[in-house]
Amino acid sequence: MEYTHVTHTFGPVFDADSEVLILGSFPSVKSRENRFYYGHPQNRFWKLLAGIYGGGVPAAIEDKKSFLLRNRIALWDVIASCDIVGSSDSSIRNVTGNDMNVILEKARIRGIMANGGKAYQLFCRYCLREGQPPLYKLPSTSPANAAWNLERLTAAWRETLLADASGAAAKGEDACL
Repeated sequence: MEYTHVTHTFGPVFDADSEVLILGSFPSVKSRENRFYYGHPQNRFWKLLAGIYGGGVPAAIEDKKSFLLRNRIALWDVIASCDIVGSSDSSIRNVTGNDMNVILEKARIRGIMANGGKAYQLFCRYCLREGQPPLYKLPSTSPANAAWNLERLTAAWRETLLADASGAAAKGEDACL
């Protein structure tokens, strides 16, 4: 397989009322084609959030943005550009991280949720700064994470997202190791 240098081509979703920031690592090939987050039909991200917050699974990009903002969720990726083979997180190298202050200075983020171990690891390496809200590692919604079915994923995410939203201590790791 051949590496390609790719730059993230669509921006974050957030507004001043956003309280939770969910971060992926870098958009998949399908998401880059669709020009929006979690565009692969097998990724469970949108089904999972609909299961937690209620309502149907949003399909159109504008519906997804409205869903996120209605539920006070900001969405972005850790990486601004990198070398990558296809959609393989394990192949990522030569990373430039996104500047999280784009969101953190304008929104009321109380917790940062990394969608999977790679997003967590990359955030710790390229984006972690003093004074940021707590960071939590959640199981990946990727179909490659076959050990976690949708029901188990939804339960884990619900516990962390809803605990953070209520101001209670969220479950999961909250310190970069």
